[in-house]
Amino acid sequence: MKTETVTFPGATGHILSGRLEHPSGAPRAWAVFAHCFTCGKESAAATRVSRALATQGFAVLRFDFAGIGHSGGAFETSTFSSNVDDLVAAADFLRSAHGPPALLIGHSLGGAAVLAAAGRISDARAVVTIGAPADVAHVEHNFAEAVQVIEEHGAANVTLGGKPFTIRRELLEDIRDQPQLERIANLRKALLVMQAPGDQVVGTDNATAIFRAAKHPKSFISLDNADHFLTRPADAAYAAQVIAAWAARYVPMPAPTAHPEGAVVAEETGDGQFTNLVQSGRHFLLADEPVDVGGKDSGPSPYDLLAASLAACKSMTMRMYARQKNWPVDRIAVEVKHDKIHAADCRDCETRDGKIDTFTVSIRIEGDLDDAQRARMIEISEKCPVHRTLMSEVKIRLSPSTP
Repeated sequence: MKTETVTFPGATGHILSGRLEHPSGAPRAWAVFAHCFTCGKESAAATRVSRALATQGFAVLRFDFAGIGHSGGAFETSTFSSNVDDLVAAADFLRSAHGPPALLIGHSLGGAAVLAAAGRISDARAVVTIGAPADVAHVEHNFAEAVQVIEEHGAANVTLGGKPFTIRRELLEDIRDQPQLERIANLRKALLVMQAPGDQVVGTDNATAIFRAAKHPKSFISLDNADHFLTRPADAAYAAQVIAAWAARYVPMPAPTAHPEGAVVAEETGDGQFTNLVQSGRHFLLADEPVDVGGKDSGPSPYDLLAASLAACKSMTMRMYARQKNWPVDRIAVEVKHDKIHAADCRDCETRDGKIDTFTVSIRIEGDLDDAQRARMIEISEKCPVHRTLMSEVKIRLSPSTP
């Protein structure tokens, strides 16, 4: 993956600054991310969700609205409507320079902005809101103590997120005059509403109002104990994983890069020393190393994946056998732990020098089985193809076509 700095003209002619997160390989789809009120494209939510989506194969443009961050213009002359116009301009830029913006994602007030702009972006097939207000005027609570001054004198200086801003009457009047619920009702695009129940900035009643106003197809996902700004990386990563899986149903996806049938491809992402994007057919996942050995722990290690293959194979093999026998097996769980031990410590190993790889397997079978049936299930697990492969002679050959 790589991050590209881009600039493009906004709705009023000011040059807007953006970051385009490229995935490894051809993008599954192109997306635009709109940041929260006064936050900017470098906010934790904008950065982490966009980059996490890139690991899922999406190319994501995040940008600063006029008067924010590195974009031109003055914040005090901007309004919610001008932000919506800038969002449309960002979609126009993405379309002309790269590809159609099929997915729109907005955080907080940015979520309100994508809902307002979606009808003007014909390429957009799906819209995602994260902690978005149902009523644009909800943003007033950020400067509630200055509202009377703004109404009486036309402007007031406020501090938001530790930074000084000037709020003018035009912004106040504009956010109060937005037919947001009507727009949501007429969206005619797939909608995913994401909300943390404990959000202290935008309450869950907003998500409820958005969801009720929208027509199907619509979905709701709880972000559990995340905060409004998705300050924990794990919360942003979870949001991105859900968005990617959900969008696959509604956003046109190109066919995966052609590889020989049955081949699994691992390709460096450029994000970290060891991070690889693994592609198996139409499936993608990240592989990495733990932090203590120089990785970013953004995915399972190679040995974790090998252990996972053994665990999954054993579980599937036992399930097939239980179905054939019509045994009352409710649930199967297999735990596999990989270690390296000294050969001298292994009593039943032929190798006597160096170290030996060991896989310790624990199996839990839930269901009304007797002891003999359980023993037979354990015995059958050792016949799974991966188990047999690991126990047999294996050859690893270099393809003649490898340069």
